[in-house]
Amino acid sequence: MIGAITGDIVGSVYEFDNHRDKHFPLFRPDAFFTDDTVLSVALAETLMHGGDYGEAMRRWYRRYPNAGYGGMFRQWAQTDNAGPYYSWGNGAAMRVSPVGFAFNDLDTVLDKAQASAEPTHNHPEGIKGAQATAAAILWARQGQDKATIRRECATRFGYDLAPSLADIGVDYDFDVSCQGTVPPALTAFFEADGFEDAIRNAIALGGDSDTLACITGGIAEAFYGVPQAIEAEAFKRLDSQLAEVVTEFRQHFMTPTD
Repeated sequence: MIGAITGDIVGSVYEFDNHRDKHFPLFRPDAFFTDDTVLSVALAETLMHGGDYGEAMRRWYRRYPNAGYGGMFRQWAQTDNAGPYYSWGNGAAMRVSPVGFAFNDLDTVLDKAQASAEPTHNHPEGIKGAQATAAAILWARQGQDKATIRRECATRFGYDLAPSLADIGVDYDFDVSCQGTVPPALTAFFEADGFEDAIRNAIALGGDSDTLACITGGIAEAFYGVPQAIEAEAFKRLDSQLAEVVTEFRQHFMTPTD
């Protein structure tokens, strides 16, 4: 899931200062991890050690209360007995990459992605966004080509993946919905020629840059891997607590599928 974290870090400085072309420093000195990373780590920890997804997200929120969470999530996380709030936001998709790396069959990935979304994002679009992202990671890990992944995402999840990045970028604006984030993030991956290019594609769209690049980065990692130099730069921007979970998760789950 270091690919998703990389996208989050790279995009952190462009979320409210969009950069709409592919020419920019990949890691600006002021780049930082956000809630996308924190909540991905929360899910990774749960997948390794068990427990409740909601409790894990609240626990990690309290460790990093200033990581840039949305207002509804913040209210939820501060209330121990709060139930889901029927969100269709892109938070369900931004945090789900560990699910796509942890399991090797589609039914389990879809089930676990739904379970990871439902503590907060129990709207059908929130669940679908998490499932589509995790499924794309699984298919990429299993060696499916991009045409197959595109077709499966369009058919199974009902996303219109025909528009190109050029088409999307004409009037793409800040959109925090799953339905407005996951298809462009997928397209950024489909049109890339490598991991770094996928991240650059996502940032160049503008909008919710860190989350777009986070979703794209997880899928691109599964398909291309992450270059060692880029991975090292991402780890430099994690503290020891986050880096420890990421490292343990990779040792625990991320082995090639047969």
